[in-house]
Amino acid sequence: MPIDTTKRSTAPEIMDDFAMEGDILTDALDKIAAINKLLGGNKVTLEGIRMLMKNNQTAKLRITDVGCGNGAMLRMLSDYAKKHKLNFELKGIDANKCTIDHAISCSQAYPEIRYQCSDIFDESKEPETCDVMLFTLTLHHFSDSEIIKLLNNLRKGVFVGIVVNDLQRSSIAYRLFTALSYVFRLNDMSREDGLVSILRGFKREDLNGYTKALNTTSSYIGWRWAFRYLWVIKTI
Repeated sequence: MPIDTTKRSTAPEIMDDFAMEGDILTDALDKIAAINKLLGGNKVTLEGIRMLMKNNQTAKLRITDVGCGNGAMLRMLSDYAKKHKLNFELKGIDANKCTIDHAISCSQAYPEIRYQCSDIFDESKEPETCDVMLFTLTLHHFSDSEIIKLLNNLRKGVFVGIVVNDLQRSSIAYRLFTALSYVFRLNDMSREDGLVSILRGFKREDLNGYTKALNTTSSYIGWRWAFRYLWVIKTI
């Protein structure tokens, strides 16, 4: 049966419920992090950060990971900073308190990482400020209009750039994930949400459209394995 990837899906994901908690959620977060690492997703985000660092010589780089999951990306960045003698100030935010609690639990050996339960869309709170803001497998959860509004608002407080690492909307990726879900023994929620995530993912023309709507000419869009797009927006 053919998979229609013409337009971004508007179907909801179970994990979009910020009140969700329990073992099913934490298992899903850990499996997502494991698959992301296996398929090279961590390296894609790191590549984006390194691109921004080329023209930024500040002694300290404040990095905020939006939708941080179990904190795996931040722990990888902490290890990278220690290895290369870099000064990264790392913070993870997520709108789900159970997710944040799990990230804190997984990061006991990383006291330098801060976590905060916060809804990035909550305009009643002070806007997030940092040097680099990360969206790894997060942006696809939002509609086109939400993405444009969110990035337009956030980039005012982001002083170096934004790194987006997210899924390509592809029938091949859909079928590949179907196979991986059995290899990793994903629970029903993870399998269903993963497939929806791919259908809510992006094609290059989507990202080009957002770039035009944001009226920014200082950005990079590139395809990466496995079925990812790296989108780097410079804000300086």
